[in-house]
Order: sequence, then structure tokens, then C-alpha cells
Amino acid sequence: MRTAEAAGSTEAPARAAPAADVAPWRTPVELTLLGAIWGASFMFMRVAAADFGPFPLVAMRLAFGALVLTPFLWRARAQFTGVLWLRIAGIAMMNATVPLTLFAWAAERAPAGIGAISNGMTVMFTALVAFGLFGERVGARRLTGLIIGFVGVIILATGRTAGVSVAPAALAGTAASLCYGIGINLVRRYLTPYPPAAIAAAALTTGAVLLAPLAVWNWPHHPLPSASWVSALLLGVVCTGFAFVLYYRLVARIGAPRTSTVTYLIPLFGVIWAWLLLGEPLTMTMAIAGALILAGVALSQQRARRA
Repeated sequence: MRTAEAAGSTEAPARAAPAADVAPWRTPVELTLLGAIWGASFMFMRVAAADFGPFPLVAMRLAFGALVLTPFLWRARAQFTGVLWLRIAGIAMMNATVPLTLFAWAAERAPAGIGAISNGMTVMFTALVAFGLFGERVGARRLTGLIIGFVGVIILATGRTAGVSVAPAALAGTAASLCYGIGINLVRRYLTPYPPAAIAAAALTTGAVLLAPLAVWNWPHHPLPSASWVSALLLGVVCTGFAFVLYYRLVARIGAPRTSTVTYLIPLFGVIWAWLLLGEPLTMTMAIAGALILAGVALSQQRARRA
């Protein structure tokens, strides 16, 4: 999840278009809805990952999401040269295929809240990668946010569920967030001249194609319950396709910095959905770690808005 999840978003232009005749309640409602949808993706992964396995589940998610976004790609098809498709395929590995697979792998091994909380590190990793690879400045406030967030991850990794350590899942989620941080910076520098929704559709399409051989090879041989099929479908159509349509509409209306506040809602909704619908507990370790990570994100975002 870029400014949010996971599942293969792209950076959009920071400036908002004029919003005429938009009711004042509409933007906060849509931001909350987007946070709820992306938070629910971790619950759906938790339900389906054990039955499908990470590779088949993520391949279906990417394919379903690409289908929803295909109209945007079709309208911009004249801009997509062979060289651009190769560039998108490379970036899609870091921006969609690998991180979503890591989150699905984590969902097999730990409660949904673990992935949702670790996903909050995406914003901070984006700043860290921009500093390390591209020389962007990291002020004292943002650096403090990074340190606080990493402390939260360490605390999260010390937790246990039913006597089993969640450290592998927490580290996988953190690695996925690092991939997103790298991917966002690559998109910013190499893909911004193109329509963002079309780029997202192309990235999902190439990601699904690249993952298809592994998905076929690892396709489960046992009957799959209907709940897992429904979860896989919702992951692709709602949490990936529809969510990005909503995301880019918000960016066009209020700008990327304000839209990025959805980052604060994803861990909250991820934990709430898992507690309400899956009966997963909210442990003290998760609460402390989540609070620290969100505090770090808040510091990073405040620095970004003043820059």
C-alpha cells in the first residue's frame, strides 16, 4: 500500500485540481472508506493465503485489479511504448509483485494486524530511500520519525500469538514496506510523465504476468473453500482495482499530501476488521508497536507538508 497498501499503487501528482460543487463531507468520508478498504485487504489475505498460497493469491489479486483499471490503460495506450512496458515491468516487481507476496506470506503465519501495522512503515521507508539513493534531504523531525518507527517494528517483532513468535511475519511485512519505499521513488523519477491510473493498470498487468508461472506451479491441488475464493476476488476487485480509482480521484481533488493521510487509517482498520470478523485479539505489543509506528509516520508527514 503506497501512501498506503499493498497491493501496487503508484505515486500521483501532488497538486490537486479545483474541486467544484463537492460537498464538504465527501472528502473525509472517501478517505475513511479508502482506509477501511485497504485495511480490510490484510483480513482477506489472512483468510485466503493459507488455502491458495502466496503466489496464486497475489497473481489473482493483481489480475483482478488490472481488469478494473483496464479502461484507464486503454485510454492512454498510445503513450505505452515497448521501452516503457519494460520499465514498468521492472518497477512492478518492486512495487507490487514482491511486496504483496511478502504480505501474503506473512498472512499465513500471523494475525492480519501484524501486516497492517508493519505496512505503516511505507511512508518512512520512502523518505529513507529518497535520502539514501537519490540524495533528498532528511530533516531532524523526519529522522526522529524514522527512529521511532523502527523501534515500533522491533517491539512488534517481539510479540507472540498462541505461543508462536510473529517475528517472521513482522519482518516480512517490514521488508514489503521497504520494497514499496523503493518502488515509490522509482515511480516518481521514471513514470510521472504518464497518467498514474494507467501506469497502475500496466504495473498490475505486468506483475500478474510475471507471477503467473509461479502461481501455476504452486496452484493448490486441494478443494478451496468459498470464503477463500470470495476473499481473493474482493482483494483484487475492491482492495486493488476500486481502491485505486478512489485513490486517484482523491489525489485529483485534494492533492497527494492530503490523500496520504489515509496511511494513518490502514493499521487501525486492519486491526479492527481482524478483531470484529476473524476474532483476532489486539495484544499490548501490537498496540504499543502500532502507536509508535503511527507516531513516526505522523512526524514524517508533518515534515513532508512543510517541505
